[in-house]
Amino acid sequence: MPENQSDTTPAPQVWPTLRARDARGLIRFLVEAFGFEETVVHGAGERVEHAQLSWPEGGGIMLGSVREAEDDHWPLRPGTFGGYVVTDRPDELCARARAAGAEIIEELNDTDYGSRGFGARDPEGNLWSFGTYRGEPRKV
Repeated sequence: MPENQSDTTPAPQVWPTLRARDARGLIRFLVEAFGFEETVVHGAGERVEHAQLSWPEGGGIMLGSVREAEDDHWPLRPGTFGGYVVTDRPDELCARARAAGAEIIEELNDTDYGSRGFGARDPEGNLWSFGTYRGEPRKV
């Protein structure tokens, strides 16, 4: 096992990243509205250098405060992120998001490929799609 990995470190995964004008506010929103879990936040005051929010059903996201162009080696504009998050409980999650003030941009629906889900926008303008579709099996 690599020295920076423990028994509780998840297997390698894809972790999308985003930037925010109000990173601490976005973290609070993502925890309250969508149920992400705040795993670690590094930074002083309102500035977030790095944050990891874990998704209870696996994976997660990383985010930080927007930076000045000359300081930014990862120049992402706030509000331009879009992601799909797998959940086994889309109805409960949609109700939670709505109650927390998330803008629901696509109501709960069932797709022709067997997924149930909804879409929402966070306060920074990022788009989130939540659904039961886990993807097709990989061909080996």
